[in-house]
Amino acid sequence: MKKIAVLTSGGDAPGMNACLRAVVRTAMYHKLEVVGFKHGYEGLINDEHINLNHKSVANIIQRGGTILKTARSARFMTDEGIKQAADNLKKHGVEGLVAIGGDGTFRGAIALSKITPIAIIGCPGTIDNDLGGTDFTIGYDTAINTVVEAVDKIRDTAESHDRVFIVEVMGRDAGLIALRSGIGSGAEAILIPETKNDLPRLMERLKKSRKDKGSKIIIVAEGDESGGAYKVADEIKKNFPLFDIRISILGHIQRGGSPSCMERVNASTMGYSAVTGLLSGQKNVMVGIVNKVVVYTDFKKAVKHHEGLNENMIKMMEILSV
Repeated sequence: MKKIAVLTSGGDAPGMNACLRAVVRTAMYHKLEVVGFKHGYEGLINDEHINLNHKSVANIIQRGGTILKTARSARFMTDEGIKQAADNLKKHGVEGLVAIGGDGTFRGAIALSKITPIAIIGCPGTIDNDLGGTDFTIGYDTAINTVVEAVDKIRDTAESHDRVFIVEVMGRDAGLIALRSGIGSGAEAILIPETKNDLPRLMERLKKSRKDKGSKIIIVAEGDESGGAYKVADEIKKNFPLFDIRISILGHIQRGGSPSCMERVNASTMGYSAVTGLLSGQKNVMVGIVNKVVVYTDFKKAVKHHEGLNENMIKMMEILSV
């Protein structure tokens, strides 16, 4: 192998730059040429390529986002788009591709692998932590720390005014951001897509809550069946008209910011292992870290892999928030 390509695709996540840096520098250590494609698969179709070297990735390990930019590509979902992408890789003499992204990125890699012999390895870059084959995805640790920091500040004003704050966090299909950040911030209740009948259970919890506990933090994952923070607030107001309720939608601040130390180390390990994996013959797999050990998981097993939530964590949250 003499030349590889790298791209970042889908939603951005803190740590993508650290992973990219590791890919480029590991490749150069092994005397490989590296070409980067900007704007993910859309840039691959448009042939938006740049040559990468040590200097290209200097001073980026601490930066959020991705210097290669990212995008979602409707054209890559078509046969014509995938063929054009494969043709561009062939034109540049690419023998291996590292795709940094989440579920959609890996589904795209599966489609691409069907029409090209180029070896593809994925690095899991998504704040949702919703992929199988790794304990933590790139971006997850930083995202939950961002939520905890924000909720700590919200609690200060909640305590001062005896208010109920409903904080909506990201998580369309998975509630791992809400669950872990809710425990870390001492939330009184957490509503997530994986559990059912959240609103009736929430009303019961509020009825049984301590009378001397004036302020409350309720964390809602955006994909919860309750319909989001505003609908939750409306329901609480109907049942508890005397509550002073406020809503905070954290939104895209969860995607940004400088990656945590854990994030940088994990992302660097994954980027390094993606290149060494290509050199050892791995293909059509995602690199992950399970119990501190690097593992390679077939794309089909990695995409949107929902394991059952740890019931002990939910029970712990309910006990500690009383």
